[in-house]
Amino acid sequence: GMCYPGRRHRGSARRALRLAGDAVVLLSLGCETPSALRAPSVGYDYFAASAPSDPWTPMIAGWQSRERALPNIDRLRTPASVSGSGEKRTDVPNDGSLRDKYFSFRVERKRNMARETAEWIQREAKKHYLADGPIDHWATLEETLSRNGDDCDGLELLVYHILRDLGFREDEVFRAIVFRPSDGQHHMVTLWFEKAEDPWVIDPTGAMTSGMPRMSEVPGWAPLKVFSETEEFTVEQIHSAANH
Repeated sequence: GMCYPGRRHRGSARRALRLAGDAVVLLSLGCETPSALRAPSVGYDYFAASAPSDPWTPMIAGWQSRERALPNIDRLRTPASVSGSGEKRTDVPNDGSLRDKYFSFRVERKRNMARETAEWIQREAKKHYLADGPIDHWATLEETLSRNGDDCDGLELLVYHILRDLGFREDEVFRAIVFRPSDGQHHMVTLWFEKAEDPWVIDPTGAMTSGMPRMSEVPGWAPLKVFSETEEFTVEQIHSAANH
């Protein structure tokens, strides 16, 4: 099995460990290691093409196909036999199962990473905020780094890229234009859609909010546009029956 390889070679492994221990002693005394004890100079090409007859290829390809069949990992939060609809659940009870522990730990780590990112950018923005001037130019990431700063849209781009680089999915982290009706101010923030209906807000400059609140916790501001490198959406207000 893959979990316990080389079981029948334990004796040779122990002998190798003893030899390695002898080598450490010799080195600690300042002695030159005998050639028989020197580690061989071995290098690896980790990304060479597989041979057509590679016996591992069918196993790997089978797993790849099955893993790709469910791209949104949140759908695994509850077993299909329990959730029925297959829709994402966020109200799963804590039953002590490995499934529950996995998703609880995952949620905790992702929130911690997002909060740390918010704290970092809001601290750095005080040192690297640069106004555009009369013409509003949306910088790329490289332009922001080369200029050693930017205004809200350039600094926000750092947050957007950091979260995506840390493994947040393309369908849960977006750039967003928000609007304050009281004075007509527009602003750029990052939205993390842990909940599709009420995302977390990371504001790089603090013009809208500090910390990492949810959109519903930031009164006086409304989202207008949500977009990425490849997609663009218009935010439309939903009027529930309770509001009529």
